[in-house]
Amino acid sequence: GLNTGGMGTVAPNPYYTKAIADECMETIFLPTINAMNEEGRTFKGCLYFGLMLTPNGPKVIEYNCRFGDPETQVVLPLLESDLLTVMMATTNGTLADTEVKFADKHACCVILASNGYPTSYKKGFEMTFTDEALVATYVAGAKIDNDKLVTSGGVYTALEVKQDSLTFDSTADPYDATTNQVATVDSITNAISALNLGSAAQADASDFASATATEQFF
Repeated sequence: GLNTGGMGTVAPNPYYTKAIADECMETIFLPTINAMNEEGRTFKGCLYFGLMLTPNGPKVIEYNCRFGDPETQVVLPLLESDLLTVMMATTNGTLADTEVKFADKHACCVILASNGYPTSYKKGFEMTFTDEALVATYVAGAKIDNDKLVTSGGVYTALEVKQDSLTFDSTADPYDATTNQVATVDSITNAISALNLGSAAQADASDFASATATEQFF
């Protein structure tokens, strides 16, 4: 398919079972860390493992020395521990003695993209936000033009929600610009409705590319 980057995320991922996690720890995570240590390149920080689950087990697609995007938008809202404390402990080498606690909840992030993304798409749509949308929206591809916030890229907002449980429509095609179906959670639906894109963008709104199936969220 087309290279869109991450079009949405869920946490925790139902496909990342304890068995998969144990396999990743044994065959990917620890070997990576051990190899860097053996080379005298001890790593301190956030090491992102981009994984794909295959019939032959989990495989590494890429490494990044940063938080993933849009993975961060669902991981950090579930973090109950203080992020700065965790970062300082990582720097000081005391992470093993520091509690890293996550809430027993679920989070979902859906990406909104312009019609035509990732090939050819329009820019310059004005964006305004209701108070409800502001607390759930991460702005990406945007700029200030004549004192107005307008879209400047294909992907321009990420909508995030955290709840005790989430359900998903696993039949929608993320590249079908006519369906625009999203996670069946009222909070996300309301947040999307609360995101105003100006009259010029309203006609384009039905053509947002939104990944919806859980198995399509990487």
